Amino acid sequence: MNQPLSPAPAQPLSHPRGTRDLFGEEMRQFQSVAAAARLVMARFGLNEIATPIFEFTELFNRSLGEVTDVVSKEMYSFLDRGGESLTLRPEGTAGVVRAVLSNRLQDQVPLKFFYIGPMFRYERPQKGRYRQHHQVGAEIMGTTSVEADLEILSLAKAFLAELGLADHITLELNSMGDMPSRLQFREALVGYLRGHAANLSADSQLRLERNPLRILDSKDPADHAVLVNAPQLTEYLEPEAAAFWADLQAGLASLNIAWHHNPRLVRGFDYYQHTVFEFTSTQLGAQATVLGGGRYGGIAEALGGAPLPAVGFGSGIERLCLLMGDLPPPPPRVMVVPTDATCHAPARQLGQQLRHAGIAVDQGYEGNVGKRLKLADKRGVRLVILLGPDELASGHYTLRDMASGQQQSMALQELLAFLSAKS
Repeated sequence: MNQPLSPAPAQPLSHPRGTRDLFGEEMRQFQSVAAAARLVMARFGLNEIATPIFEFTELFNRSLGEVTDVVSKEMYSFLDRGGESLTLRPEGTAGVVRAVLSNRLQDQVPLKFFYIGPMFRYERPQKGRYRQHHQVGAEIMGTTSVEADLEILSLAKAFLAELGLADHITLELNSMGDMPSRLQFREALVGYLRGHAANLSADSQLRLERNPLRILDSKDPADHAVLVNAPQLTEYLEPEAAAFWADLQAGLASLNIAWHHNPRLVRGFDYYQHTVFEFTSTQLGAQATVLGGGRYGGIAEALGGAPLPAVGFGSGIERLCLLMGDLPPPPPRVMVVPTDATCHAPARQLGQQLRHAGIAVDQGYEGNVGKRLKLADKRGVRLVILLGPDELASGHYTLRDMASGQQQSMALQELLAFLSAKS
C-alpha cells in the first residue's frame, strides 16, 4: 500500500530586500558608532530625543517638498485601519521639528537634540545603503547665529574623529543663500540649462521644470559635462547671505577646520538655506557621503508653527561601519564549568558573584566537562573556571586559558582581581 507523501518542508523566510539582520561583529560596530555618538553629543551639550518611527504622511509632504525624490518616489506610506495615511520616517529632522511643536518647546530655544534610529526609503539597495537603514542625527534649533553652524560642523568633525575616521574624510561646503539669493540663482541656472536641455539626462530634463537645483546633485556623467560652465550659487548671494558665508569661512579658519568649496553641493531637500555641507570619503566609491546636513528653515511654518531656524546633520551608521577598521577585541568572557554534579549550585553562585564584580560570565547549561569546554571554545570564551569538589574544599579555583591550555590555581580574591584587570 502506497504511503502518502510527506509535504515538503517549508523554506525558511528571508528578510525583505534592502534590510538585514544585525548581530555579531556588525552589531558590535553598530554599538560602537552609537556609543561614540552619545559620548561626543554629551560633550557638546545635546540631549537625546526619540520620535515615532511612523508619522502622518502629511508631515513629510509639507516639510520635505512634494517634488523631492524622497516624497515622490521613496516613501513607505500606508493607510492604517482607521484610514489615516502614515509613513515610515525617511529622515529624522521633520520628526524632531514636529516634536518641538507638539510639545510646545519653542520657548526653551535654543534647543539641542540628537537622535539614533532607523529610517526607511524605497530605493535600490547599494553598498552601505539599505531600505531600512540607521542614522545618527544632530539639530541645534531656534537660532540664526553662524555660531550654531560652526558648532554643528565642529561636532560632526569630532564625532567622525572619535570613530577614527579623521584621516579619511573631506569637508565639502557650499552656501544655498537666503530666499532672494536662491530665486536669482534659480533664474540664472534655469536659463543656462534650457540652452543645454538636449544634453541633459532624462531625469534632469524632468527636474528642469520641477526642481532645477537638484540637477546640481546629479550623478549622471552627461549632466556633469553640462554643469561645468553653469552659474554658481555663491555668485548670486545677496549682501546678508554673503556676509553669513564670509563669517562661516572665518569661523572655520579660527577652528582650524579644513574644507573644500563644492559649488554643486545643494543637498536633497527644499528646506536648506545658507550653509550646506557633506563629509565625504574616497573609500566608498561613488557613494562618497558619510555625513551631511546644513542650515534649514520653513519646516515649522509649513507645519503651522512659528519660524524655527536651525542647523543639523544626519549620518548613515551603515556607511560609517564600512569605513571603520577592525574593532579591538571585547573583554574576555569567563565560563564557570562544574566538574561534578554536586557543584552546580556553587558554580551558579560563583557566576553571580563574578557578574556583580562587573565580569562577563557565560553559561554552558548542560553536558559533561568536555562538552562544555568545546562550547566555550566555539563561543570564543577565553577563560574557563573549573569548579569541583577539590576546589570547594581548598577554596582555590582552577583557571584555564583556552588559547594556551595553561591552568593556574587562585583564591577567590586573587581570581576576582585577575579577571577584573582583564575586563
